[in-house]
Amino acid sequence: MIYNKYKMIKRIDRKFWKNKKVFVTGHTGFKGSWLCIFLNFLGANVTGYSLKPKTNPNLYNLAKVKKIVKKSVIADVRDYKRLYREIKNSKATIIFHLAAQPLVRYSYLLPKETFDTNVIGSLNILESVRKIKKVKSSIIITTDKVYDNKKNKIFKENDRLGGIDPYSSSKVCVEHLFSSYKNSFFKKSSKQKLATVRAGNVIGGGDYSEDRLIPDIYRFAKKNKKIILRNPSSTRPWQHVLEPLSGYLLLAEKLGKNKLNNVTQNWNFGPNISNCKSVKYIANYFAKSLKLKIKIAKNNSKDFKPETSYLRLSNYKARKILKWSPRWSLNNSLNKILDWNKGVKAKGYKIMCENQIKDYIN
Repeated sequence: MIYNKYKMIKRIDRKFWKNKKVFVTGHTGFKGSWLCIFLNFLGANVTGYSLKPKTNPNLYNLAKVKKIVKKSVIADVRDYKRLYREIKNSKATIIFHLAAQPLVRYSYLLPKETFDTNVIGSLNILESVRKIKKVKSSIIITTDKVYDNKKNKIFKENDRLGGIDPYSSSKVCVEHLFSSYKNSFFKKSSKQKLATVRAGNVIGGGDYSEDRLIPDIYRFAKKNKKIILRNPSSTRPWQHVLEPLSGYLLLAEKLGKNKLNNVTQNWNFGPNISNCKSVKYIANYFAKSLKLKIKIAKNNSKDFKPETSYLRLSNYKARKILKWSPRWSLNNSLNKILDWNKGVKAKGYKIMCENQIKDYIN
C-alpha cells in the first residue's frame, strides 16, 4: 500500500539547498561521507568536522570527499573550543551531528570512550548551537536502539526509552540531553529548530566498518571463506543509507522553513516492516550472489555480550507529517550494494554514489 503512494511523497527542494552553508560532524564516516556527497549533489557548501577515518579502506578517501567539501576539519567533537570555533567560522545555518562511537560490541570494550564521545560530543553541539544564533536547524542523529526493548513491538517516537548496552544507553542520554536543552533554551518561539532522528540498520556501498554484517560478508568473500554468523536469527530494520539521509534532509528543510512548530521533534526514519528481516536472510542473499557458504558460530558464554535481538521502527509519523516514505525494498537495497561494489572500479566511487542518489531521488 505504501508504494502506491509515491505521488504523495515530498521531494527534496534542491533550490532550498543551493549554496546553503551546512556543518556535518562525523563526515569521514560511512554515513557522513554519503551525506556530504548528497549535499554536494544538491549544491550545498559543506564544512565537515570529524576524526580521521577509522578503517582502511574507507569511503571518505575512496570517493575523495575532502575535495567536494568546502572545508574538512580533522578534530574531536569532545574538544568544545575547537568545535565552537569551527561552527562559527563556517557560518553554517544547518547542522547534522553524526559523529559518534557507533558500535555496540565496541562499547563493551571501551564504555567510557563511548559515553564521552556520544554524550559530551552531543552536549558540545547543543551548547554551540545555543550560543551561535546563525544556526537555524540542527539534526541530532541517535539510533533505533534507544527504545526500551523488553517487548517485541514496532516502536513509535513516544515509546519509552531505555538501553541495556553502553552504546544504546549513551544514545538514550543524548535524547534526554536534547530534551533538556530544547525545553530550556529552544522553545516554540525560538527561531532555532532542533530535532533528534532515529534510523534503522543502515547499509550501502562503501561501508567498510568493523563488526557489521555486510562489510564482514565482503571480507569473507575477499578471502574466499565461509560467512560466519554470530546471531543468525536477530531481526533488524535494514535500510539503504539514502533512505534515512533523505529523511534528515527533508526534516532540516521543514525546520528551516519553520513548518513544524507544533510537532514533537523526535523522528523515526525506519524502513517498512517488509524490510525487517533476520541476519540469516541477508547472509543468504549475499551468499547466493557471491557464491559463498554460511557457518553459524557457537556462542562462547565468556565472550557473549547481549544485543537487542529484535527491532522494528514505526515510520508512520514521518510518512504522515513530512510526506517521507521509504522508496527501496530490502532486495532492491541489497542489489544496489552488489551493483555498487561491481561498478566502482570502472566508474569510480563518487560517481557510483551520485548515480545511486540520482536513481533514488528520481
